[in-house]
Amino acid sequence: MRLGKRLANLVISDIRAMSRACEAVSGINLGQGICDLPTPPPVADAARAAIQDNKVIYTAPEGIAPLRAEIAAKIQRCYGLSYDPTSEVVVTSGATGAFAATLLALFDPGDEIILFEPYYGYHLNTVIAFGLTPVLVPTRPPNWTFERSDLEQAITSRTRGIVVCTPSNPSGKVWSTAELDAIAEFCEAHDLIAITDEIYEHIIFDEAKHIPLATRRTARERTVTISGFSKTFAITGWRLGYLSAPRELSQRITVIHDLLYVCAPTPLQYGLIAGLGMQDGYYTELSTSYARKRSILCDALQASGLTPYVPKGAYYVLADIRRLAAPNAKSAALLLLERTGVASVPGTSFFADPVGETLVRFCFAKEDHVLEEAARRLRAL
Repeated sequence: MRLGKRLANLVISDIRAMSRACEAVSGINLGQGICDLPTPPPVADAARAAIQDNKVIYTAPEGIAPLRAEIAAKIQRCYGLSYDPTSEVVVTSGATGAFAATLLALFDPGDEIILFEPYYGYHLNTVIAFGLTPVLVPTRPPNWTFERSDLEQAITSRTRGIVVCTPSNPSGKVWSTAELDAIAEFCEAHDLIAITDEIYEHIIFDEAKHIPLATRRTARERTVTISGFSKTFAITGWRLGYLSAPRELSQRITVIHDLLYVCAPTPLQYGLIAGLGMQDGYYTELSTSYARKRSILCDALQASGLTPYVPKGAYYVLADIRRLAAPNAKSAALLLLERTGVASVPGTSFFADPVGETLVRFCFAKEDHVLEEAARRLRAL
């Protein structure tokens, strides 16, 4: 058979590979961001009710109107941004589905897209899969800052877009107003479309504040803001995300979302109407709970000599694994799994730079008792 060569080099991610290795030894999976925490009962109950009421046929490709109205109201309430729910909000098949539809709708093969390193692997591979060219700009620990000069050097005549992930997977960086203003100004100067992944917007620590790029300068007119429900309501398998964007962009994206996915899962959309009706206290407790989980894991990593870069947001932590003296990050992750039964993800999943060989990523979206057991095992190193 003749097989296409364009994507022949893409392989299953190390994130999934480590999950399979963890399953083989019945270990504790702190690698993949599965988030196996309880779903809030109002969300689950509303989805069940929709199934029982036979609300199971296709929806419009942009999602059901009541959910889009709730999303627009939530964005206005939290960030003071106004989006028309009928034309500027799209419910998608996960945040990754939103990202894929956005790339396919707004860019042409050969266009260059700027990504910040460390990057989320699905961002990088989706860019590549659609024939676009990723251009990496490094951010540096411990605060994962970037240099404006590096950003300027990344610009060519083919640069069309930039991706910002805040709070960041995998670094946990929460972008500051000064950094976002610099990005907004940069996009204005070079006529770029910005795509932001803000799915961890409600998981922030240490009095950090999530600020959407679309609130800065004139960024709203050229920004596609992507978020979702998976992390906030612990429903990663439901595959429900959303985006907000100016009408011209959102209408193009809706056409492609229809082509790729037809629509997001219908009864589950009804469940999220209930989710968006949760009181503010839910979000406060969410961050408090994850801050506790972060401490359990980071304290154990510090005690075991695997120095953590303590995140300001999201539910991941990068840790320095050089003390294991393994030849590379994947070997270190496998060695750690063998010795402790705790799975992580090699840093090379998030870096092209060789620094990725010195890091692994852990996920702390687990029940406290699971994290306590993982911490006990890690301290035994």
